[in-house]
Amino acid sequence: MSTEIKLPFDKEYVHSFSKDMGEPAWMTDLRVNALEKAEDLPMPKPDKTNISKWNFTQFDKHIVGSEDYSSLTDLPEEVRSLINLESADQNLYIQRNNRPAYISLSKTVLDQGVIFTDIFTAAREHGELLQKYYMTDGVKVDEHKLTALHAALMNGGVFVYIPKNVEIKEPLHSVFIHDDQEANLFNHVLLVAEDNSSVTYVENYISTMEESKGIFNIISEVVANTNAKVTYGAVDTLSAGTTVYVNRRGVAGRDARIEWALGLMNDGDTVSDNKTNLIGDGSYGDMKTVVVGRGKQTQNFTTNIVHFGKASEGYILKHGVMKDAATSIFNGIGKIEHGATKANAEQESRVLMLSEKARGDANPILLIDEDDVTAGHAASVGRVDPLQLYYLMSRGISQKEAERLVIHGFLAPVVNALPIEGVKKQLTAVIEGKVQ
Repeated sequence: MSTEIKLPFDKEYVHSFSKDMGEPAWMTDLRVNALEKAEDLPMPKPDKTNISKWNFTQFDKHIVGSEDYSSLTDLPEEVRSLINLESADQNLYIQRNNRPAYISLSKTVLDQGVIFTDIFTAAREHGELLQKYYMTDGVKVDEHKLTALHAALMNGGVFVYIPKNVEIKEPLHSVFIHDDQEANLFNHVLLVAEDNSSVTYVENYISTMEESKGIFNIISEVVANTNAKVTYGAVDTLSAGTTVYVNRRGVAGRDARIEWALGLMNDGDTVSDNKTNLIGDGSYGDMKTVVVGRGKQTQNFTTNIVHFGKASEGYILKHGVMKDAATSIFNGIGKIEHGATKANAEQESRVLMLSEKARGDANPILLIDEDDVTAGHAASVGRVDPLQLYYLMSRGISQKEAERLVIHGFLAPVVNALPIEGVKKQLTAVIEGKVQ
């Protein structure tokens, strides 16, 4: 039985919104058709987490008005710390709630034919290219109610396109700022790397308010064509009270590589679905994720690598820390389809619990439909190792400082994988604040 949608947005509103944004007819039709599908599609059912009473659909405002930033010095302090204010030649996109508020692209990148722009400009100026990849090979509109709602109500995001044989040395950086209590974000990031190209993309979702009732329905699609390499880093720090659904999906062609480094630090209830389809022979997927849960929040993280191509390699590493009365489910899935001979699926999930009421559950799953493959998994759930604490304390370090060092060391494999120094420092500071 599907959950009834009671939204103040009907087909007429969606059609009118699309027209006001100057979108091509195909996008308007996609939105309207998606809204129709959303009425009948079921909600997603993340394993071991009941989200039937979570609010993903009840909100008043689809978009809110926000001002541009005339310069980077006008940014909130927590955002300024993420970027290099001294650099006049950087690749940076800033979105304030639903509004594109700042964009800068270096001349070197522009001259190589790279597209890095907000999703609405992309629909108007690069419509055919966007249509080719938007919710086609990655996330499908009709997967469930939340993907359909996202397609119907998409109200922000970016489009990144790297042409064939282009290698971008400097990272592309997006910052999505949430600073309005009434803002709700249906954000879409689409990154396409053509044959023999490479790019590093990093994004931040950041709330400047301690608490909000905002609804976030976020989808990212990464398409890495033949022999392309994409490194995708993200740090999510949305405020307490938010309800978050985030779906990050990768599609890797022959000999392509997609590497994820995700710091999932939201303070609200969160469902995260991170999946990479290794379509081509010799394709490679690597997912590194760190999570810190606190308060009474409930979170579910599913990481999934599906092997279709021969000799494809998939690696999953997830480390989580739970404190207070936080609850988190960590599902790791490695699936090898029939025909994916010589594939290698490896995964590791580890959870530290810092209090009696905290709960973490690590579920490694291997689904193998082929004989000539390699696969393995490891999982653990427990408390801080007393032997590690004893070793540190025996050298004059206090128990509190020793626990802090153990936790940072536990999460370091993902933190160190983030390619932008300011973002790495931010994630370290967020972890520090959360585990205190």
